Amino acid sequence: MSSGKPRLAFISPVFLFPNDAGGKIRTTNILRALKDHAFDITLLSPVMPGQEERWQVELAGVCDEFVGWQASTRSKALRAFDLLGSLPVNVAADKTSAALCCVREVLGSKHFDVAVFDFVHAAVLKPAALAISTVCFTHNVEAEIFARHAKTAGNPLMRCIWTSQHKKMLHFERQALSAFDAVVAVSERDAAYFERSYALPTVRTIPTGVDLDFFSWSKPPAVDTTTPPTVIFTGSMDWAANIDGVQFFLSAVWPSVIARRPDARFVVVGRHPPAALVEQGRRVANVSFTGFVDDVRVHVRQAHAFVIPLRVGGGTRIKAFEAMAMGCPVVSTAIGIEGLDVEDGHHYLCRDTASAIAASLLQLIDDAPLREKLSAQARHHVEQHFGHEVAGRAFERICLDALPTGSAA
Repeated sequence: MSSGKPRLAFISPVFLFPNDAGGKIRTTNILRALKDHAFDITLLSPVMPGQEERWQVELAGVCDEFVGWQASTRSKALRAFDLLGSLPVNVAADKTSAALCCVREVLGSKHFDVAVFDFVHAAVLKPAALAISTVCFTHNVEAEIFARHAKTAGNPLMRCIWTSQHKKMLHFERQALSAFDAVVAVSERDAAYFERSYALPTVRTIPTGVDLDFFSWSKPPAVDTTTPPTVIFTGSMDWAANIDGVQFFLSAVWPSVIARRPDARFVVVGRHPPAALVEQGRRVANVSFTGFVDDVRVHVRQAHAFVIPLRVGGGTRIKAFEAMAMGCPVVSTAIGIEGLDVEDGHHYLCRDTASAIAASLLQLIDDAPLREKLSAQARHHVEQHFGHEVAGRAFERICLDALPTGSAA
């Protein structure tokens, strides 16, 4: 290509489509905002047969060129052996020969000015001798997530596994991030952690960006016979933090809601819910799992409250801003809203105990003026500060600043 723009290679450890996980959504929004601006973009990622053809329009909207490597098909049983290795399991899973070869060959055969590695575990694919600027786009503090899993694990074996993984991730994250020219964090809190714990001098922060046109606002529905009181959760249900949060909600929160409002429904929207969790839902009244859906907006617009009952996790939850942008009132734990610049009681309701979460959900079900007030105030706040173009321009500036002097267009 001869656009005259500096060339950016963006290495993602996952194929971005469909956008069925928070990290994919955030990355896609950033790339859409970068496209056709300062950089000529080549996206590298794993790909399964047929995916590139199926998503060619979407790929064209985020990059100028796509290069894929064969996605790993290792079974979960084989991946369990990664627990014995020196790398954290999610890092080891990304370190495939196909990925290493593709990244090395593409970065070595074409002239790039900067390479962005998406998520810290993608750093395992970074060639040792790379004579261009490098940026790591962190979506959370991975070591902190592992530590929280260790703290909340009830099973002694799982607590031991998470503790071991935390130690490995702490070492890997510190070493990997120190080798980049710039590190991008998604919240000031994460940036402060990296600076304090890893002594990183190059951490920059971008806001969480939401596509405000796609997630347009509408007033919360009335509670009536056609729309019974509905609480919704959205998120990838093959992610441990989401599984833990929904388990907690089903066992400790939902029974109290149902006791007061037997007509209430709880809808879990997200891919691959584990069978044990679905079975737990069957033992509690009025719980449904949709699995993967093409468009979460349809379900969120039918809800009276959006709950984020997370007890572990990291980074920022883009799902919170998506719900606020659409006008669905949010009830969240402190961890579920962590890193987001929002005010309790004005943009959402922060509740950490099971009884407090249940009480706030019941309050939202019964109080239409409160629903509408939170809905309008949250949308206005997101509009003013968190459009995805704002995040994209901030990310672009970081990448331009990482270039050697004289390389920027």
